[in-house]
Amino acid sequence: APSAQGAGFPVTVQAGNGPVVVQRRPERIVSLSPTATESLFAVGAGPQVVAVDDQSNHPEQAPKTTLSGFKPNVEAIVAKKPDLVVLANDIDGIVGKLGTLGVPVLVEPAAAKLDDAYDQIADLGLATGNVDKAEAVVADMRKQIETLAAEAPRDRKLTYYHELDSTPYSATSATFIGQIYGLFGLTSIADKAPDAAGGYPKLSAEFVVKADPDIVFLADTKCCGQSRETLAKRPGWSGLSAIKKDRVVPLDDDLASRWGPRVVDLVRQVGEAVRKTATS
Repeated sequence: APSAQGAGFPVTVQAGNGPVVVQRRPERIVSLSPTATESLFAVGAGPQVVAVDDQSNHPEQAPKTTLSGFKPNVEAIVAKKPDLVVLANDIDGIVGKLGTLGVPVLVEPAAAKLDDAYDQIADLGLATGNVDKAEAVVADMRKQIETLAAEAPRDRKLTYYHELDSTPYSATSATFIGQIYGLFGLTSIADKAPDAAGGYPKLSAEFVVKADPDIVFLADTKCCGQSRETLAKRPGWSGLSAIKKDRVVPLDDDLASRWGPRVVDLVRQVGEAVRKTATS
C-alpha cells in the first residue's frame, strides 16, 4: 500500500506555466515569491519549505535567504536541492533552465482577480499534499471577505486614489487591488486617466487635485515613507478634502501588493476606512 506520505501523488497542477506534474510529495520547496511563501505556510506546507527569497518576510519563521525572485540564479537555486520551485514570473527563461535539470517549477503570477488568488492557494495545496488545508484557507478567506463587504455602508458613491509610489503611479478599478475596493462600491479616480489601459497609470499631481478623491490609500508607506504629512507638502495637495478631513489611509506595502491569505487583512482595512468615511 502507498505510504501516507505518497498518498495522492503524482498530481498535475494547472499553473501559470501550464500543466505541471509533481511526482511525489515535495520535501524541499524553494519559494521565490513572497505571496507563494505566505500561501505555502498558510496551507501547512511550511515544514516542507527549505528556502525563500530575500523579499519573503512573512511569516517570520520562513527560511529567508539571499535568493532573488527578480534576478533568479539557477546555480544558487539548485544548490538548495529543491524538489519544487515556486515563482511569480518566468524571468530570464528560469523555468526552462530548471526544467532541463528535472526540477518541477510552478509559476503563480500576480492575481488579476480574487478568484486567481483562491486558485493559486488551491494549486499550492495540491502541489504540496495539503489539499484539505488549502480548501479550508480559501473557504475561510471567501467567508471573511464576503462578510466584511456585506457589513460596509454603500449609500455614498465614494471615490479613492490608491498610490503605488510617489511618482505617482496609481491603480484602476480593473486591477486586483481595484477589485478589492470595488467590493465596497468604491471607484478609482485613475479610471479616468488618459492612459489607464494597463491598469496602473502614472497620474499627474494636477489630475489627483482635480479629481479630489474622497479617500486616499497609501501603498508606499514602507518603501517610500509617504504619509498624510508628506502628501500635504506636495504642491497643491494640501487642499485635498481627503487630507483636510483626515481620510488618508496608510496601508502596509506588502499587504497591498500581495495576493495571498492576508488579502483578508487588506479588505478589513479598506472596510474600516469606508465605515469611518461614511459616518464622518
